[in-house]
Amino acid sequence: MSSMLETIQANLARNIIARRKALNTSQEKLALLAGVDRTYVSQLERGIANPSVSILCRIAEVLQCELHDLLSDEPSFA
Repeated sequence: MSSMLETIQANLARNIIARRKALNTSQEKLALLAGVDRTYVSQLERGIANPSVSILCRIAEVLQCELHDLLSDEPSFA
């Protein structure tokens, strides 16, 4: 795995967790609203899933943030 991919997955995992917790949202609720399985959200938060752009957009919408913030080293919601 490339270091760029590892960095993106780590940022995504950290930012989904941070934003979800800031909104007091469970993995189950995020999954339901984004149309994915709760185990998939868990995989995203552990940095082991490679989501499609479509799924990332749905998650960003549910988390009320911009897609680039989910992938960023320094998200604007932090």
